[in-house]
Amino acid sequence: MSEQKFDNVWDAIEKSPADAANMKARAGLMIAIQETVTAWKITQARAAKRLGVTQPRLNDLMRGRINKFSLDALMNLAVHTDLSVSIDVARPAA
Repeated sequence: MSEQKFDNVWDAIEKSPADAANMKARAGLMIAIQETVTAWKITQARAAKRLGVTQPRLNDLMRGRINKFSLDALMNLAVHTDLSVSIDVARPAA
């Protein structure tokens, strides 16, 4: 058995580079949103209301249940947290 090395855990566990890229973006957004909501120092119920979601939905986010959130949903939540989101697109190094 040969040993493989990956730059990111998503590269190792996802079926395709596209799936890995999607998961990397979702994970980054989720972490940023979690950190922002935690910094608010308010209850989940109040934070959920501020974000326009239910408290159970916010709880899923805060517990890192990434498979329950699409990239689009996380982008919308990021906007509600006043995060500035940018996307970097680059060609692979030759």
